[in-house]
Amino acid sequence: MWAFLLATAVLTLFPVLMTLIGSLKTNAELMGGGRLLPETWQFGNYAEAWKQSNFARYTWNSFFMSAMATIGTLLVSAMAAYVVDRRRFPGRALYVGLQSATMFISVGAVVLRPQFDLMVKLHLNTSLWGVILILISAHATTFFILLGFFKAIPRELDEAAMIDGSSFIKSFFRIILPLLTPGLGVAGLFAFRHAWNEYILPLVFTMTNPKLQTLTVGLANLRYGSSAAMQTNLMMAGAFLSILPMLLVYIVANKSFMQVTAGSVKG
Repeated sequence: MWAFLLATAVLTLFPVLMTLIGSLKTNAELMGGGRLLPETWQFGNYAEAWKQSNFARYTWNSFFMSAMATIGTLLVSAMAAYVVDRRRFPGRALYVGLQSATMFISVGAVVLRPQFDLMVKLHLNTSLWGVILILISAHATTFFILLGFFKAIPRELDEAAMIDGSSFIKSFFRIILPLLTPGLGVAGLFAFRHAWNEYILPLVFTMTNPKLQTLTVGLANLRYGSSAAMQTNLMMAGAFLSILPMLLVYIVANKSFMQVTAGSVKG
């Protein structure tokens, strides 16, 4: 078992470690290969990457887009999962089947043009709100994660709230949703990570307004931009900096993971 855990840890951490080491080399040393460790540790790469990629603005754009997409995804998914779990209505099985199908049918760039045309009609094609709405619409994974958590919440709580005069919607927001905090933490982490790593959508929707570019798009400019062509070491420094916010989100959501694990053991 320990060998399996060690192998998993090595495979997970290896790309991160190589990015960290590469970010501390000169570009010539990195492209030439050879030694694993840098001959001279280039800590200035981080300052240069921060300056050239307009890191502060792009980080804020990524954080805004990811936070809004995560909040919207959790809200829509939680409401949908609550109705599906607690109510019986015509088309329920079809709705769940369609949600499931979107997880296994990869349409990729095929839907990019229709999505863009739709946002043009909504006048959201030049802002991050168009990207946020599209990310929220792809909420099937979050829906099924929360559906599993809803099944663990006793229906007697809903019935008791109804007897006390609480409506269906009021019971959801005042009683059920607070009990769903561990599930929201876990699902929120996955939703935030998905939005944070998104590249194609922000690239397309910010072509006419570079100030709205996200970190993933900005980091690509470090590699291919006219002012920093082929500076892979700076791109790696920027990539490693971009990992830090995700680590912070994981630390915040780590308590939810621990609660879920503890609940599984008790079950």
